[in-house]
Amino acid sequence: MSTGVQVHLPIFPLPDLTLFPHTVLPLHVFEARYRAMVDDCLARDRRLAVVGLKPGYEDSYEGKPAVYAVAGAGRIIRTERLATGRFNIVLRGDCRIRIESEMPSDTLYRIVRATVLPDGGADGPAVSELADRVKETCRRLLRAVHRSAPGMEEALAGATVPAALCDQVASAVIPSPALRQRLLEEVDVERRLRRLLRALDALLARLIGDR
Repeated sequence: MSTGVQVHLPIFPLPDLTLFPHTVLPLHVFEARYRAMVDDCLARDRRLAVVGLKPGYEDSYEGKPAVYAVAGAGRIIRTERLATGRFNIVLRGDCRIRIESEMPSDTLYRIVRATVLPDGGADGPAVSELADRVKETCRRLLRAVHRSAPGMEEALAGATVPAALCDQVASAVIPSPALRQRLLEEVDVERRLRRLLRALDALLARLIGDR
């Protein structure tokens, strides 16, 4: 999706999960309204958005609980329809969106009008250095937990686009849903890298301190 344009998308509100660009997210879809959403998406362009639920959503979950304004949008790239009517799907994150309004709809699921958010600051003077520091801190985290992860090392070595590196590491390493949401909301690549690096440093310090 082109940045800056407006789109209409179904949304999949989920607690504690974040769909970042440049990543994939496997999901098991079991609620009737979201099974209907997947059916409709497969019949159209396969696009949908995963949006975080704001704290306190439990009381209104069956209706229209409050969601964050910034979400990850992507495309269904793999699907398995189960005999029960449920789905296993894999989403590929394509971009960030900002929800502008919710659209009237006769569907069981919610549809929004949203703006595709472009990355900014990717050519900042510190971006390359920050990306290298993120890679090195990830390697130190692996060593701290005594894990050999050739796949992760290969991914780090091959990550040449700082924005993609930041999103992939945030998705794979950051445990806090609130922090992942803040990283998703940050469209400036340099600031996003700085925030991610602080979080990685804190994780590393905690791991070393727990020894």
